[in-house]
Amino acid sequence: MSHDLAATEVKVSELPPIPGKRYFTIGEASKLCVVKPHVLRYWEQEFSQLKPVTRRGNRRYYQQNDIKMIRKIRSLLYEEGFTITGARHKLGRKGEGLSVKADISEVRRELETLLSFISK
Repeated sequence: MSHDLAATEVKVSELPPIPGKRYFTIGEASKLCVVKPHVLRYWEQEFSQLKPVTRRGNRRYYQQNDIKMIRKIRSLLYEEGFTITGARHKLGRKGEGLSVKADISEVRRELETLLSFISK
């Protein structure tokens, strides 16, 4: 998958799996979510749920839950058509914005894809 693709052309379900690492740099998070680094920095200001760990030199390190949150925000904005304000409101209603139901539907999609691949 090329990082040059427009973010709106790639669906969250088509994104690469999240590796089992504990921390990701802004560049790695950018590639995993197909969102440019400056967009991630902007979203940190707009969404209180997105709080990467910062280390010396204000370097950002995203954790697994941050990557999932970025993907959720990305889906709301680029796939579901929410505005920043609308997406912030929707995430605010769910507490952290990631529900078990969302995680289950993601797993189900992946399993259905695998099943269709295996049955061919």
